[in-house]
Parts: sequence; C-alpha cells; structure tokens
Amino acid sequence: MLRVQKFKIDEIYVPTARRKTLHPETVRLLAEDILENGQKTPIQVRFDGKRHILVEGLHRLEASKWLGEAFIDGYLVQARRH
Repeated sequence: MLRVQKFKIDEIYVPTARRKTLHPETVRLLAEDILENGQKTPIQVRFDGKRHILVEGLHRLEASKWLGEAFIDGYLVQARRH
C-alpha cells in the first residue's frame, strides 16, 4: 500500500524529456486550483539511490513551485526502467 509522503520540491529531478511536455497555461490553471482546493493527487517519484526522480505529476510539481511551496505530497514508487 502506498502512503503519501512529503518531498522537498527542489530535490526532485525532472528528466529532460519530461520537461519538454510542460504547458505553462496548464501550470497556471492548476496552481489556481491548488491554491483554492489544495493538492488533490500526489505526484509519483522514484529513488535511484542518489536522488528522487519524477515519474508522474510534472504540472502539479511546477504549479507548486510557482506557488512558492517548499514541499509537495507524493508517492515513492518502484518504477521500471525502459
């Protein structure tokens, strides 16, 4: 069973290929929703032995950064390597 944990936003690595899928307007709208309603869905990260790597939730992560948050709710998952 996965449990929600707090992750330090500035310590989460976002792979370059993931960054290319970022849509600024989506980030802005999501930030407004998080501000009004809180973060509804945790992000997913994996740990590669050195750092936490984003698996799912790029727009939620960027929206939280935009809001000036230091931590974000997330799940630590065991992701397959492709």
